[in-house]
Amino acid sequence: MFLERLAQDAARIQDQFDLVLGMLDDLDVTRAMAYATEGGKRLRGFLVLESARLHGVDEVRAVWPATAIEALHAYSLVHDDLPCMDDDDLRRGRPTVHVKWDEGTAVLAGDALQSLAFELCARPEVGNAEIRAELALTLAKASGAQGMVLGQALDIAAETAETPLTLEQITQLQAGKTGALIDWSACAGARLAQSDPQPLRQFAHALGLAFQIADDILDVEGDAEKAGKRLQKDADAGKATFVSLLGLDAARSRATELVDQACAALDGYGSTAETLKQAARFVIARDS
Repeated sequence: MFLERLAQDAARIQDQFDLVLGMLDDLDVTRAMAYATEGGKRLRGFLVLESARLHGVDEVRAVWPATAIEALHAYSLVHDDLPCMDDDDLRRGRPTVHVKWDEGTAVLAGDALQSLAFELCARPEVGNAEIRAELALTLAKASGAQGMVLGQALDIAAETAETPLTLEQITQLQAGKTGALIDWSACAGARLAQSDPQPLRQFAHALGLAFQIADDILDVEGDAEKAGKRLQKDADAGKATFVSLLGLDAARSRATELVDQACAALDGYGSTAETLKQAARFVIARDS
């Protein structure tokens, strides 16, 4: 059920991107925006839509923040791939935006996608003013210097640190870099329904950490063709990761424990949360 739902939601989000981006002028920057938002699992958008379904929120409302988080995620990848950041030439099996166009276009496309995310959260179709303001405010915190950007900044600082990061420091780094947007996505449905997001926050906290541990494992033993990106970058850069600190077997065990915690956080929802539980299990079983 989960993989089918994931594919359906990815297609629904693509339709929304086609609608929204199709209204913009046909320029290199808008073509680059569309290119950057194509493909991928769209797990974050799925989490928005599935958490909305969990709370009885209509998809017509939920698809806007679901598309918003995918726009913001795409912006972060475009900027991460730039020569001044990770300097990657491959993303989702295709040339990165700055390779296909140029660095200036990539910067502007990323900037525009970030702005678009907040615009989509603020659309009147999403709900009343209080709901829209809450989504925009929490997305700003999750994506900025209290969340994703903080994690990225800590990651950059670690590259020149005299000693490798500790397990506690890596956990803090990834809670921002990866976990913050997953947290926002999973809690979006509760916020759309103006319900308590705490159970979903607990689910997302464990899920986000498991996701990153799985990424670290894939970076070591994954298939670059399946992943659609260059692997073993962290090892080549001498960075400390969950795998380098825990070892492969212990990292796998920790990821499994976290998935169990994520699923347990949803027990209060009963069988209606089964698809989200399947999503958590998928996170540590994926090959890309």
